[in-house]
Amino acid sequence: MDESVLITFCFVYLGMILGKIPGLAMDRTGIALLGAIALLTLGKISPEAAWTAIDVPTIALLLGLMVVSAQFRLGGFYVHVTRRLGAMDISPRTFLGALILVVGLLSALLANDIVCLAVTPVLIEVCSRRHLDPLPFLLALACASNVGSAATLIGNPQNMLIGQALNLSFSRYLMDAGVPVLLGLGGIWYLVIRQVGGRWAKETHLEAVDAPVFNAWETSKGLMVMSALLLSFLFTDWPRDVIALGAAGLLLTSRKMASRKILGLVDWQLLVLFAGLFIVNHTLQTAGLLSMAMDGVRSLGVSLANPAWLFGTTVFLSNLVSNVPATMLLLPAAVHPASGPILALASTFAGNLFLVGSIANLIVVEQAKDMGVHISWKDHARLGVPVTLLSLLFAALWLWAKSILGGL
Repeated sequence: MDESVLITFCFVYLGMILGKIPGLAMDRTGIALLGAIALLTLGKISPEAAWTAIDVPTIALLLGLMVVSAQFRLGGFYVHVTRRLGAMDISPRTFLGALILVVGLLSALLANDIVCLAVTPVLIEVCSRRHLDPLPFLLALACASNVGSAATLIGNPQNMLIGQALNLSFSRYLMDAGVPVLLGLGGIWYLVIRQVGGRWAKETHLEAVDAPVFNAWETSKGLMVMSALLLSFLFTDWPRDVIALGAAGLLLTSRKMASRKILGLVDWQLLVLFAGLFIVNHTLQTAGLLSMAMDGVRSLGVSLANPAWLFGTTVFLSNLVSNVPATMLLLPAAVHPASGPILALASTFAGNLFLVGSIANLIVVEQAKDMGVHISWKDHARLGVPVTLLSLLFAALWLWAKSILGGL
């Protein structure tokens, strides 16, 4: 056993659990990068092997879709949609349902983190104008962005990784995930209404937020590119990473929208996190430690080749170390035909259980805090826990039914 590799791995994944290293001003990205640097410095992996360990197609797909999402944000699309939704003459219940459906759809097609980042301040503004308590709507936004992002292989980073690593069909996965996602979104609406109990009103006084002005041409350009992407994903077998990069390149060749602004909205921290974890996990695997761990798990009677065990383990690890690191750890065990949908649905739905289980949750909380709206752990747990349990139940029953009927 190579103790230095094991120690480095434990250091990195302890950081994934805690979100930081006590005494150091490092987040998960810094910790993953430090782990990769340590393994290179110790000679446990060569620079050439480290580069090879990084899954370039996944990184390329992430980068391309981040540029597409940035186009919509800079064009004021998210702000425009949220304000138009808030201006509709509808009841709070209907407004909540429309918000959940719109956020779910946007999160399935664009990065859910960016959706939350762009929508949160405008949603608070809309609630203030309509004399509504923003808290239930913000919680619904966070939960719906997570659940909705599970619908496609481009809705969130872990789904992109799973789709690329397992070479999943975009259309086939959509059919596998569509029903539990729709049921999950409906569950969010029902649970929020039950918890609010008709107490929607609250007086707040906020001025209009400083948001990008809606640009019809830039938004239309983004919609055309996104539509072309979806058509290629659904009806061709062209490499998704290459198509996404091509779309990004097309959007970057703009006469009015500076590439510096577009690239400034790319989540480079997430890309570095992926690269660091790819290197750490690859080194663990080549050292034989991952296979030893799998053998140890099997000796306890836990077979990750079994869909039920994989589903439960994914939920547990996603809440322990976050869904992206958990997915990377479990991909080598994804040998069952249903492993792709299991990993994607379980890891994404599990993100609603705790406040720190999803970056989208934290974005909503931090954005709301900046505008004077406080969301506590307890506030989130009151909705997040039942939403997680209900959505996971929907996913488990749907995948089980499809397996019985021979659909998976």
